[in-house]
Amino acid sequence: MAIATKKGPRTEETPPPIPDVVGHEQPRTRHFPCGGCGAGLSYSPGTSSLTCPYCGHSQELPWLKGGDAELDFRAWLDKAGADGLLEERLAVDCSGCGASVEPDPEVTAMNCPFCGTSVDLRGESRRLIKPAALLPFTVDTGKARELFRDWVTSLWFAPDKLKSTARRSPPLNGIYVPYWTFDAQTESTYQGQRGTHYLVTESYSAVENGQSVTKTRTVTKTRWSPVSGRLSLWFDDLPVMACKALPRSLADGLEPWKLGELCAYDPQYVAGFKAQQYDVGLEEGFELAKERMEVVLREHIEQQIGGDEQRIDRLSTVHADVTFKHILLPIWISAYRFGSKSYRFLINGRTGEVQGERPYSWVKIGLLVTITVAVIGAYAWFAQ
Repeated sequence: MAIATKKGPRTEETPPPIPDVVGHEQPRTRHFPCGGCGAGLSYSPGTSSLTCPYCGHSQELPWLKGGDAELDFRAWLDKAGADGLLEERLAVDCSGCGASVEPDPEVTAMNCPFCGTSVDLRGESRRLIKPAALLPFTVDTGKARELFRDWVTSLWFAPDKLKSTARRSPPLNGIYVPYWTFDAQTESTYQGQRGTHYLVTESYSAVENGQSVTKTRTVTKTRWSPVSGRLSLWFDDLPVMACKALPRSLADGLEPWKLGELCAYDPQYVAGFKAQQYDVGLEEGFELAKERMEVVLREHIEQQIGGDEQRIDRLSTVHADVTFKHILLPIWISAYRFGSKSYRFLINGRTGEVQGERPYSWVKIGLLVTITVAVIGAYAWFAQ
């Protein structure tokens, strides 16, 4: 997320065009036949080519520019519903995690790539905004498994048997997860208080050798004074995950994304992977973006208030020049079972950042607590 204290320049006087209308035919899986043997080609992470898993034939892909085109948020809300500028996509909902999954037309059974639950393939057609750009995978399957094993090894207070689970290499799903990105010029006004620390000396009574004595000590206190002000911030490409199936805290931990490397959406980069549909709508996504913006705004306002402590009593923000993109970001997703529970982990398909849920060894934690209490007790005994 890039932020400037001044409003960014606008090079166009009219909103960028909304994508072309897509026909209403049922969606089909795009297949790219191998020129050597006719089998389906798959995108090879970290390269710019499609590769055949059977004969090894490869086919170069063009790097398509144009993934940075912004759409006017207000214009889209005003026009999109009336003009029908959306695409038809078939979707089924997972009963386990609620993910919106698009099945391949030729499959008769499938499991949810997010949680492994068997999915009822009786779905419905939905009208969705087309993705404008994506970041292709650069971390391949082998590297993703290695990153998972390294992550497990680094965990404190993890059960010893967890390492053997990691060696079994749980199945990984490479998924292009939908995101919204938002640009906005924010103008904020605030009222608050600046706290300034000062020291005072006070007297107090204590008992020493069985007798009451008067002693002094220095105490830090805070003097509060009212403040008010204005703040102008420009937010550029603030990402918001548009998928409800993944824990937002884990997905946010995969940041930062290098969105300056986005390329225009091309289905060839998705070959061999899955592309998830969004189930967080545009307006809902912008509300989530405003929550993230407020966190940043409060940090800047506290710096602007200064002093030793800060309080923000009132904050009002206007969002102007709002634009957005619908993009796909690469995430390796899997779940591993340990004991009777299932734990999920995510890997950033570009940087290799790992975020996951993990079990704890309560035996190890209990042993540490016992040792700590024993050490404190021994120190107190010798002190006496």
